[in-house]
Amino acid sequence: MSISPKETAHEVLEVVPLVMRTFRTQMRSSRSLNLSVPQFRTLGFVHRHPGTSLSDVAEHVGLTLPSMCKMIDGLVERKLVKRRSHPSDRRRITLDLTGKGGAVLRSARESAQESLAERLSVLHEDDRVAIVHAMQILHRLFVHTDLRGQS
Repeated sequence: MSISPKETAHEVLEVVPLVMRTFRTQMRSSRSLNLSVPQFRTLGFVHRHPGTSLSDVAEHVGLTLPSMCKMIDGLVERKLVKRRSHPSDRRRITLDLTGKGGAVLRSARESAQESLAERLSVLHEDDRVAIVHAMQILHRLFVHTDLRGQS
């Protein structure tokens, strides 16, 4: 069986939104976390990139700077994120997770992982192995891509 890169891209573009829709639904139903998907993605990005800038987070999440600034204000107010002046450029703000932010992120991830595991439990082990393998391949392909889509 031969599959072109274009056919592969088509499949990824069809499936990823379905997975994300399920994830969003699960996040909304988990009222105890009180975290939107963009907030979850923001906390995850800040966790993976300590000291990141507002611009980099906005680009990752897909929000404008004013919208991201408002979201960060809310996360700072909830004591999930801390804002600091950059050590060498006081005009630049850096973002880091607080201890509470890390705990909320871990809880949200655990909840999402449990929900996805339940959904995936109906699959045969060979299918789960194939999914893990595919995710590892995609990870290797995209992990070294910077925020602007360049390797």
